[in-house]
Amino acid sequence: MSVREATARRAQRIIAALEGSEWIPRLLVRLFVGYFFFETGWGKAQNLDAMTERFVGWGIPLPSVSVLVSVYTELVGGALLMVGLGTRLVSVPLLINMLVAILTVNIKNVTGLDEFVELDTPLYALFFLWLLFSGPGWVSLDHLLWKRWRHHRLEQSTAASRPS
Repeated sequence: MSVREATARRAQRIIAALEGSEWIPRLLVRLFVGYFFFETGWGKAQNLDAMTERFVGWGIPLPSVSVLVSVYTELVGGALLMVGLGTRLVSVPLLINMLVAILTVNIKNVTGLDEFVELDTPLYALFFLWLLFSGPGWVSLDHLLWKRWRHHRLEQSTAASRPS
């Protein structure tokens, strides 16, 4: 075997190991980002009046309702992300929450691309977009429930195909 072939085989083994470990970054992002948003949602829920005043100052329509939607999206969404329940579904309102924050608050203070990419909010939006497309990984309640549902469906189809 040539050096080139040996190197190619090693590279293939490394790539296979990385692909088999893709659950690790999914889990870590879910735990980190989920905890962050649960914690910030909890803090905002403890101080709804001040948050409503901030929303008024930012010119967000229906500030009282918008605060509640934003706070509970972060609080509940963060908790669900941590356990990996409804990950793809919950990523949508969290992504929307970040897009609203970018468009109504962050963008007003940005004068160029350099300043924009230094903001935290677009990075969180990208995390939610990534989770929407990639899913929670196998270390999640989503995976466990999906596995149980598929097993149940298989048992049902097997039972239905048996002669009476």
